[in-house]
Amino acid sequence: MSGHGDAHPMTSGKCGGLRGTALVPGDKSISHRALIFGAMAVGETKITGLLEGQDVLDTARAMRAFGATVVQHGPGAWSVHGVGVGGFSEPSDVIDCGNSGTGVRLIMGTMATTAMTATFTGDASLRKRPMGRVTEPLALFGAQAYGRRGGRLPMTVVGAANPVPVRYALPVASAQVKSAVLLAGLNAPGETVVIEREPTRDHSERMLMGFGAQLSVERNGNQGHVITLQGRPELRPQTVAVPRDPSSAAFPVCAALIVEGSDILVPGVSQNLTRNGLYLTLTEMGAEIEFQNPREEGGEPVADLRVRFSGNMKGIEVPPERAPSMIDEYPILSVIAAFATGKTVMRGVKELRVKESDRIDAMARGLEACGVKIEEDEDTLSVHGMGPGGVPGGATCATHLDHRIAMAFLVAGMAAKAPISVDDAAPIVTSFPLFEALMNGLGGDIRRSQGRVGPGAV
Repeated sequence: MSGHGDAHPMTSGKCGGLRGTALVPGDKSISHRALIFGAMAVGETKITGLLEGQDVLDTARAMRAFGATVVQHGPGAWSVHGVGVGGFSEPSDVIDCGNSGTGVRLIMGTMATTAMTATFTGDASLRKRPMGRVTEPLALFGAQAYGRRGGRLPMTVVGAANPVPVRYALPVASAQVKSAVLLAGLNAPGETVVIEREPTRDHSERMLMGFGAQLSVERNGNQGHVITLQGRPELRPQTVAVPRDPSSAAFPVCAALIVEGSDILVPGVSQNLTRNGLYLTLTEMGAEIEFQNPREEGGEPVADLRVRFSGNMKGIEVPPERAPSMIDEYPILSVIAAFATGKTVMRGVKELRVKESDRIDAMARGLEACGVKIEEDEDTLSVHGMGPGGVPGGATCATHLDHRIAMAFLVAGMAAKAPISVDDAAPIVTSFPLFEALMNGLGGDIRRSQGRVGPGAV
């Protein structure tokens, strides 16, 4: 079952060529940050293109609970009247972040240097995810956290009454941890410094500078990126135009690549260099993708993607250093790999084991049930491709409350020999509420199903 209601099994069957324009939702990472940074500014921030998936709606409710005024004016059009850095008020109830690891970790960072106490929880999936990677650096500022064994939700965070600035080297490549530390640093005196050996998505840095924070990013030899933030600025309200999400765009793009006869346009997709690893990888595999009309929207580079069926894609080795720029896209890349020719090896992917689910295990078991040969270890996933239309399918795959696992297998079903089902597609609403309608509008055949289909959920 989903943490947001009853389970919704779905089945996807082989379809003809996909045609048309795919208007994918606004970027989830930027949507979270627009709400949070708007709440920390003084005055009214206006947002267009906001993703109205459940994850982002949960963050909007959380900002209201901390004292900001958050109003929806129309589809994707929102405003946030902020309370200033350090101006949050103590919430009167538990903060439920639903399925969103980004939401809960960034919000913890935001309140960790203000003298208040807040308790956080989430759905069954989020309550399994580790929070220690965030609470450990927040403790350096003077915050305290009390949670379940293993540093898991529900968790109470006591903000530091007299925070101190910190210098912190990220032990893992994580934009969530980096952002949480920077957000905590906003209300600490002096300079907070974050060092990342490998670059991760830089939406927080871009947006903080847009809101008026004093922030610099330098490349420092073997240390990597050194990000220096001056504490206690007055953030200025902004008008934020949220670009379309490259992680959501990956699903119609990849479906068009494997469904014979497809030719679609996906306009206005973010081309941020810290998010484009999948598209670079697909191009190396031989995917036919044109990046048209490159431009900048809301401080982010975007382009229109013209995508056609690509029957000549080859398996490749995906270098581990690319993982931070495509960490959410490995599930759908595994599907592409299954329909390519030859072996695709994805290294440096151990972070996938602590996402909404253990995504390496979930994709490996599901693809095996669909007739694809898989090899895996703690940090690597290898897929033996079966060529265009070569995947047998015919299985029901377990999503483990993970929206990206659900969408990946439903895309696979669009090109497999036999339909592929998922045991629960309800989590898709967290990031891509119109996924079913959009894919079917392009020519897909995704349907609600009753009970199990095929040999049984894996």
